[in-house]
Amino acid sequence: MTDNQKQKTDPRVIVPKPNRMRQLSRQGFGWIDARLHKQHWLAIMTPDEIAAYTFLCLVANPQGVSWYRKDRIRDAMCIHEHNLRAALCKLYDLDLVAYKPFSRHASDGFHQVLALPKDGTPNS
Repeated sequence: MTDNQKQKTDPRVIVPKPNRMRQLSRQGFGWIDARLHKQHWLAIMTPDEIAAYTFLCLVANPQGVSWYRKDRIRDAMCIHEHNLRAALCKLYDLDLVAYKPFSRHASDGFHQVLALPKDGTPNS
């Protein structure tokens, strides 16, 4: 553990494994906004929707964009195609994820995890 990590640790919090504290990786950018829980977004999402959102967050670049094909997302999540399609549609409806096809007639494209709405409330 570095001196910088020691300084950031709250003295009232017991860290069970200080040698395993999480750090931003240079290998990936993925992160999930804690406001999804605090602002009750998770309460209106199904497990498949949460899983799809989490997957897109983890594979996104710094702009929140992923270009994984739907079949690769489905295989990585071990989810049925219909369930993935429904989960993605709900994420689009909630305005948590935007989608743009690779080309005019393509069935796959770019998924962008969006910043949460400024009012902070789900629009379900």
